[in-house]
Amino acid sequence: MEKTGKDKYCNCLYYSANALARMLTKMAEDSFGRTGLAPSYGFLLMSVNDKPGIQPKELSEHMQLTPSTVTRLLEKLEYKGLVERSAVGRATEVRPTSDGVKLQPLLRESWQNLYKEYSNLLGEDQAKKLTKEIHEASQLMQ
Repeated sequence: MEKTGKDKYCNCLYYSANALARMLTKMAEDSFGRTGLAPSYGFLLMSVNDKPGIQPKELSEHMQLTPSTVTRLLEKLEYKGLVERSAVGRATEVRPTSDGVKLQPLLRESWQNLYKEYSNLLGEDQAKKLTKEIHEASQLMQ
């Protein structure tokens, strides 16, 4: 029997993963809204704050984003006065500005609030299990 309505594609990983991603994106945007940054910018800035002098290539690998996407995100953070990029030999290093560092506690709180929100909905054990399984699946598919 073919399913209809909202369950029609529930057995499709693509469909289910994207539905979950849309819900999580909305939660993350709400959670990070107080920072004035979209979640992707917030996570990137947290990474720069955690490792001043990090190179864009490492950020790209760490965040699982293309180098061009990282460059675009960094340009916006630089425009906002939250990071600075500098050439060191052939490499580029990214460092947070004092304003970027000041934002770190609010960024971490936003991330923690996001975790609490989806953990409350899923249950903490299920949230951890699902996160682990999705991460492992993404690693296998690369």
